[in-house]
Amino acid sequence: MHNCYLQFYFCAMRKLSMDELNRKTVEEFKQAEKHKIIVVLDNIRSAYNVGSIFRTSDAFLIECIFVCGYTPPPTHRQVDKTALGASETVDWMQFDNIVDAINQLKQNDYRIYAVEQAEQSISLENFSIPHNQKTAVVFGNEVTGVQDLVMQQCDGCIEIPQQGMKHSLNVSVAAGVVLWQLVKSITYADL
Repeated sequence: MHNCYLQFYFCAMRKLSMDELNRKTVEEFKQAEKHKIIVVLDNIRSAYNVGSIFRTSDAFLIECIFVCGYTPPPTHRQVDKTALGASETVDWMQFDNIVDAINQLKQNDYRIYAVEQAEQSISLENFSIPHNQKTAVVFGNEVTGVQDLVMQQCDGCIEIPQQGMKHSLNVSVAAGVVLWQLVKSITYADL
């Protein structure tokens, strides 16, 4: 058994009230300038994962989510419950087939990246989005990942560096990590 020691520093700290958070209304969110990032969800099984990804996409002002294959849409009760209203703010489109989604992205000049562990992947900490580049990130099934057919149609692959034994993250956690890093890279690149 390993011992972990934590030092606590006490300071005058308090949580912000809801009023102090300056939360956007649905209308303000809809009118806000979004990051040119589209999240593509392909054959995600869990409605809870989908709802969580909607919340994350709301938090980072993501442009849109493409719901593909048998991924439950935001109209699904469990997605809506977990999204806590983010399904009303984040735009989304549904595709029966991810190939149709990929074709639409390519027609609109998006660079498409799979989020997967693969040969020649780019480690997330080394990936950034050039100014004004429209980008799509594809997240695959919780068990099988991004389909090989989809990988072949992507412009590249982003991999989250991991140091533990599992080398596996829940898809909603992976989305949070990747979207935070992408938005951070855009924000700092614009300064």
